[in-house]
Amino acid sequence: MRIRATVAAVPGALALSALVVPAAQADGGHSLGRADVLKAIAAADGRSAYTGSIGEDSEPYPLDASFSNAKINGGKPVVVGTQIAVKFKVTFTITHGADVDLTSPDTFMDVELYRGTDPATDYTLFSEDEPSCTATSATKTDCSIMIVVDPRYDLLNADAATWKAYGAVIDFSKIDPNTTDIDWSKVGLAKQDDIASTKLQRYSKLTVNAAPEPVKKGKTITVTGALTRASWDDLQYHGYTKQPVKLQFRKKGSSTYTTVKTVTSSSTGSLKTTVTAASDGYWRYSFAGTSTTPAVNAAGDYVDVQ
Repeated sequence: MRIRATVAAVPGALALSALVVPAAQADGGHSLGRADVLKAIAAADGRSAYTGSIGEDSEPYPLDASFSNAKINGGKPVVVGTQIAVKFKVTFTITHGADVDLTSPDTFMDVELYRGTDPATDYTLFSEDEPSCTATSATKTDCSIMIVVDPRYDLLNADAATWKAYGAVIDFSKIDPNTTDIDWSKVGLAKQDDIASTKLQRYSKLTVNAAPEPVKKGKTITVTGALTRASWDDLQYHGYTKQPVKLQFRKKGSSTYTTVKTVTSSSTGSLKTTVTAASDGYWRYSFAGTSTTPAVNAAGDYVDVQ
């Protein structure tokens, strides 16, 4: 899910747009949903009906917790097309003091992604579900959370960029967050920015057609194709223009492609070049990718040389 972050930080710059309610809440504790926690956080900046005072005397106290080993989508870019939602996993470890109970119904934690320089004001991707966590010791817990991004609702082309992960743990065990007058000095907070990063990329397609087929040895083969990529602005595929694309050949009986020449895609993303027929084999175009668009290879087109 993607939102434009509109909630400012609690004192100390907690910038999460939403926090996840732990499963233990079903067994007791405060009955807060994500929206409720969001409202409580917003209150710290005077943006909701909560009336807790704001200032240095009501800043959250530092919670003994930190994030490490965070990884987004297994360390690979997140590639999204035009019509299908993509689900990816964020894994992380929380190291905490023995007095911090991550399973408590009063403790909320989350990791979300943001694009820009400030998680309090920039675009954000977050999960609607709670993290799945397993304690590996008295002070370490391994967690994962699934984030779903749907290009039909969540993305614009400008979102093809580097996204950073931000994590936070907040402890309401010393005060009821439902109160209309929160004393933030009784709220524990651990926050950590830039714990991991990933690239969100626009899905790419590459085609090839080598003709004529068959062809006489020494004659000309014309190799055409097109390089396109997803547009999240209109949910269509458009030509990726002025990009270097390699023309490659794999001789019959071989498993290896070799580069013959480099062709630049046209103003519409089309590709066209000619070569001299020498031996039977497969022709393909190969695109190395850019920061916003993943690498892609066309399926080889076989030409019989007679």
